[in-house]
Amino acid sequence: METTFATIANIIKARRTIKPSTMNGNKIPNSHVASILELADWAPNHGLTEPWRFIVFEEPLKYCAQHAEIYKASTTEETFNPTTFANLSSQGNNTSHVVIAYQKRGDLPKIPQFEEIVAASCAVQNMLLGATALNIGAFWSTGGMALKPAFAEHFGLGAEDTVLGVIYLGYTETQPNGVRKTPIEEKITWNK
Repeated sequence: METTFATIANIIKARRTIKPSTMNGNKIPNSHVASILELADWAPNHGLTEPWRFIVFEEPLKYCAQHAEIYKASTTEETFNPTTFANLSSQGNNTSHVVIAYQKRGDLPKIPQFEEIVAASCAVQNMLLGATALNIGAFWSTGGMALKPAFAEHFGLGAEDTVLGVIYLGYTETQPNGVRKTPIEEKITWNK
């Protein structure tokens, strides 16, 4: 039991946000990505609704091109920023896979949508921990168009579905140190 706890604790403490620009472009086997997604499927959820869904891009540049085009189509000539377009077009250049994570609203109306979003977020955390265990860098992004209605519409999401973000996966030599600004003792209130 002690060894299992230590292993899990080490993986949780080793998980870091790895920017796509620091990834090296080497391909992750699809079987590894599938294993990570299988871990996501074991997230806790109320009423067994399993509200997490994923769109996986094996070719990150295809995703990036679509993301940039969604941006372009959603802006006016006056608000269009060529730098933003270029950044969105190339953000995944060094990544291996891109995964859009979203919450698919279930058909149990008694379960608040908030609980569905939380459950799907737990699935994403499982993914991030699985990636860490396989020495894969991950970046959970909500930037660009990810949280805009045009993005969800482009990927065929329903009106009650919620994009949680875009996860960039890739190998990296970068291993930043973990930092917590507030001691854990200041975050816990023990009631006796």
